[in-house]
Amino acid sequence: MTLLSLAEIESARTVIGGVISETRATCAHSLSLRLGRDLWFKPEHLQRTGSFKFRGAYNRLAELPEGSHVVAGSAGNHAQGVALAASLLGHRATIFMPANASLPKVQATRSYGAEVVLGGVVVDECIESANEFADSTAGAVLVPPFDHPSIIAGQGTIGLELIEEVPDLRTVLVAVGGGGLCGGVAAAIKLARPGVRVIGVAAEGADSMRRSLAAGRPTAVEPSTLADGIALRAPTQLTLDLVSRFVDDIVTVSDESITLAMLLLLERCKAVVEPAGAAPFAAINSGEVDPAPGSTVVVLGGGNVDSMLLTRLVDHGLGAMGRYLRLRIVASDRPGSLAVITEALAELNLNVIEVAHHRYGVGQALNAVEIGLVVETTGPEHQDGVLEALRSRGLAAEREV
Repeated sequence: MTLLSLAEIESARTVIGGVISETRATCAHSLSLRLGRDLWFKPEHLQRTGSFKFRGAYNRLAELPEGSHVVAGSAGNHAQGVALAASLLGHRATIFMPANASLPKVQATRSYGAEVVLGGVVVDECIESANEFADSTAGAVLVPPFDHPSIIAGQGTIGLELIEEVPDLRTVLVAVGGGGLCGGVAAAIKLARPGVRVIGVAAEGADSMRRSLAAGRPTAVEPSTLADGIALRAPTQLTLDLVSRFVDDIVTVSDESITLAMLLLLERCKAVVEPAGAAPFAAINSGEVDPAPGSTVVVLGGGNVDSMLLTRLVDHGLGAMGRYLRLRIVASDRPGSLAVITEALAELNLNVIEVAHHRYGVGQALNAVEIGLVVETTGPEHQDGVLEALRSRGLAAEREV
């Protein structure tokens, strides 16, 4: 059985060629030095609608008669891809999104002219609602996020571009949730360049593809991850078969690793990438994927991250990288105690972010005061040095977790 042919992917490239943005792969020189490998990024977070999803959506909708009514369920990226493609091709779009979907994603989807219906908690529930709506609405056409050859062929065009854009291409890392992107990119690469290694990266809390491969059939999980773009309960038989045939390995990364990867991309590459889009880089940065000769490409699949979530993730990531040190110092409750502490911090050239002053606490002496501080540090070694320096000055300083 032919799962997906190279001709189908090449045809999709022709269809979408005039409408997608060019996202040429670029070498990440500083991170290459840091990680000891020739590292490249495919910046699909800069694609129209902010993710790779526009490729597959446009390729599928271009097959439909003008004026069709298309229906989709999505957490945001597929929603925007379908909505924009529908507006460009003269279709009507109804999109089902989770009730807790990112506000910018909802607003963007509506701005492209789609009708948005909010409901459900996870994207799978929205897909089910979209299925039911399409079945009960005359003339409506369901556009699944990954379970259609034309959708997958559209995503696979990324693989064809990588072969042309990256010298000495040897390894490609791509996020895997439902498997449309991973399966499509892997099929394109393996059919054209069989020797290239393709690795799928899933979130630890949504590793349905890895479990499905082990079981030999689609196997569901209850997703629990900040990477909503790959938080799928289960792949379909089509995407499972594609990944099984063309993908060399599946690895998983923690939400902590994803957060650190997002922060590093922001700081070192000036790239705002959403959690699902950063997952492949997290696999490299955390050492889940062994270095290999030649060029390694990380597909940054999307950049649609809510600003409020980004703020929380940056703060969390800075803490995890050792850039914030939380201190608890118990001192005598008398005038001048706080001045002694702040003088010590000034001598250590530390910037204070927060200060809390507590006179009453469990087990605390009546003549003592507890001072909580958050200071900026450069990393774990600096933090250890700060604690040692404060204690050498006679201050009862402890690290707060």
